[in-house]
Amino acid sequence: MASRTFGKGLRAASKANIPVQATARRTFVSALAVRPVSATLSKAALTRAVQQQTRGVKTIDFAGSKETVYEREDWPREKLLEYFQNDTLALIGYGSQGHGQGLNLRDNGLNVIIGVRKNGASWKEAVQDGWIPGTNLFDVDEAISKGTIVMNLLSDAAQSETWPAIKPQLTKGKTLYFSHGFSPVFKDLTKVDVPTDIDVILVAPKGSGRTVRTLFREGRGINSSIAVYQDVTGKAEEKAVALGVAVGSGYLYKTTFEKEVYSDLYGERGCLMGGIHGMFLAQYEVLRERGHSPSEAFNETVEEATQSLYPLIGANGMDWMYAACSTTARRGAIDWSSKFKDTLKPVFNELYDSVRDGTETKRSLEFNSQPDYREKYEQEMKQIRELEIWRAGKAVRSLRPENQ
Repeated sequence: MASRTFGKGLRAASKANIPVQATARRTFVSALAVRPVSATLSKAALTRAVQQQTRGVKTIDFAGSKETVYEREDWPREKLLEYFQNDTLALIGYGSQGHGQGLNLRDNGLNVIIGVRKNGASWKEAVQDGWIPGTNLFDVDEAISKGTIVMNLLSDAAQSETWPAIKPQLTKGKTLYFSHGFSPVFKDLTKVDVPTDIDVILVAPKGSGRTVRTLFREGRGINSSIAVYQDVTGKAEEKAVALGVAVGSGYLYKTTFEKEVYSDLYGERGCLMGGIHGMFLAQYEVLRERGHSPSEAFNETVEEATQSLYPLIGANGMDWMYAACSTTARRGAIDWSSKFKDTLKPVFNELYDSVRDGTETKRSLEFNSQPDYREKYEQEMKQIRELEIWRAGKAVRSLRPENQ
């Protein structure tokens, strides 16, 4: 009965899965080749930076707030193999995070198995990636029955739909793992009420599963948050850190389930995706309405930002980027940043309230659980693709040397 119940729930919920494309890697070595004199580190600052790079667990001063940071050097492959020698990691779901984390676990030599709906799209993708049916690829119920650590990496909507079938199989002694605090934090809406006799932990990579995989293969590792929702054994945090390294994290930062999901939903809707897209559209449309060509409007709005300035911010910070620009650009940016902050801060407070009170969760669950979710989503994506800004962008990108 459990299998049929799960299968029915997953078939409905799987329609909410959104394929995540691998993020294109950009080369910006030329932008970093010349360091502005004003951004040069002082000797004391350089000494502090070197001290902070000492390998292993460390306490870092983040702008006056001290935090413990873990890194993969604390858990070399041999230590991971020993720590998890008696465990079977049952990874449920093979979307973006499932793909990236699963392959990294396998490459680290751990006993990981995949659980997905048999013969569905994810099953076929897993087979293409070398997972073997009956050996390390099973239907969900069988994978959970074999697992000592159950890694629930289904989409948020799918976790809610399938929970009635999954929960009875999470017996005492198992560990439940999430990569998002969504389901247990908003349990009044998701109905994901975890059993009280198991450890419940979280490792949340700060990026898509494709990025998790790419950085792991490059020998680097992604930043991740770790958290403990329930510690029955007294070893939940240690398990979270070890699993964080095993799935491909480079550095691990402690948080809580609540703070992880609040910041995640807030960030996605704000500067990471929704907010930045809204700003792009507003600036582009004003330029076009004032008589500028599509190419000029796109270059000034998106291309220069993503290809020149944002990489500088990512590499060295906002002050470094300011120092790399002309004095005229610097003066205007400093003057106008406070105007944008004052205008946008009320919107961001409204957004955070909407996340915290569950409004965003309710909206996501209702929309992503609809039978025609994929069709509606594709319509929205079509509208975005057909916007002039992104049609112009496609032409601009085609002129890049790497695309010739």
